[in-house]
Amino acid sequence: MQAPHPDLAPGTRAWFTGIGGCGMQGLASLAAARGAHVSGCDAVESDVTRALQAQGIDVAIGDTELPKDIDLLVCSAAIGPDHPHRLAAKEASIPVISYAEGLGMAQQGRLSVSIAGTHGKSTTAAMLAWILLDTGLDPGFIIGAHCPQLGGGSRLGAASVPSGPHAGEGGILIAEACEFNRSFHHHRPVVGLITNVEEDHLDIYGSLEAIIEAFAVFARSIPAAEDGGALLIAHDGAHRGQITPGLPCHVSTYGFHPEADYQIIFDQHANRVGILRDGMWVVQWTTHIPGAHMALNAAAAVILAHQLGAEWTDAAEAAERFQGLDRRMQRLGERPIDGGQVLVYDDYGHHPTEIERTLRALRISEDPTRLVCVFQPHQHSRTRFLLEQFALSFGDADEVIIPDIYFVRDSEAEQKRVSAADLVDRLGGRGVHARHVPDFDDIVDLLETELRDGDLLVIMGAGPVWTIGRDYMNRAGAHVNT
Repeated sequence: MQAPHPDLAPGTRAWFTGIGGCGMQGLASLAAARGAHVSGCDAVESDVTRALQAQGIDVAIGDTELPKDIDLLVCSAAIGPDHPHRLAAKEASIPVISYAEGLGMAQQGRLSVSIAGTHGKSTTAAMLAWILLDTGLDPGFIIGAHCPQLGGGSRLGAASVPSGPHAGEGGILIAEACEFNRSFHHHRPVVGLITNVEEDHLDIYGSLEAIIEAFAVFARSIPAAEDGGALLIAHDGAHRGQITPGLPCHVSTYGFHPEADYQIIFDQHANRVGILRDGMWVVQWTTHIPGAHMALNAAAAVILAHQLGAEWTDAAEAAERFQGLDRRMQRLGERPIDGGQVLVYDDYGHHPTEIERTLRALRISEDPTRLVCVFQPHQHSRTRFLLEQFALSFGDADEVIIPDIYFVRDSEAEQKRVSAADLVDRLGGRGVHARHVPDFDDIVDLLETELRDGDLLVIMGAGPVWTIGRDYMNRAGAHVNT
């Protein structure tokens, strides 16, 4: 029988298996900053593992045995039940927790803010962290993407809120609340955000109804209003009618609809965002990141920042200075070609809604001669479940190039049930010029040959497809914005 789980308190000897993941890296850094003795391993060396080592955290690369002199094993979501470290920990009666459980531990005693939703979690969390930093509220955060303005994806933050209505309470800690495998049910939020709720991770949930119920369970974990609990939820697209009834926390809504508590106004040509409360202008600002979906993300961040103690004007001014984060409509730069240049973007979008909104935003904001998209589907199960939705999401692209599907967690049987060629066929049936080019190097060669002046190239997907954009830029010695 295993001993009770220790927490990540000072002095705890914690080993992180899969420490190179964005969330794991953030939690490990946070635990180390709080005084835990942190070490861990990852399959491959990366910028993340090198950054951890630079912080003084021991990171082993490749196969390694689980140390016996540890108090706690923390596993990333990718570490299955038959992993040697899990088995060794069970044999040695060493407690094992998931990343999500560890994050819930870290949230205890803090003014914790959990950012949930099918889309927009990383961007909104980073925007909120930047605004609170800029307005002097000194937050901690764990974000699943690198943000240069924040100096990375994690920060300890102040032990207590320095000013505002929450002054003296436990310090603010912002974290993404991922719904995969119901991970966000381990969170301990005081303040929550739900940006949207759509079909995704159907290999886990099976239906949209089960997904909505999972978000409802997350919302019910927020404390009552008299204890400071608050939920901000999208007026449209978040199934609030099924999630919010009976919640004891304070609930407010935001969105483009005039009946939202906070109505968002967005001028997509000027990238101007505004917030109305009870029909009255509260604040306005210009955003650097195009798209109506990004305007909603920015507005949610500004509203939350105000609820946490920032003045409206200060929050909006900080939002106007936010430059974005890696792989979220990231403008890599201009690639020179004979007779002109190609504009190159990189984006993490891997769900049909994300793809459609991103392509529409780029079409409007950049007005390219042609919009060429290289999209790598992420997981065979997601591709199969949402195949028809994917086929509808590329209407703003002039050409789509699709490498092989990125194989992550799916079974070998699932891998055989759908292919990249199936998506190409569906796109062709809807009049979209699409090609299946399996190899990344061949795709870069193709781009070298076919792109011309005035084109916009966007690389999309949650897998290693990001290397294509950088390889295409590097072949011409073009500067890549970071």
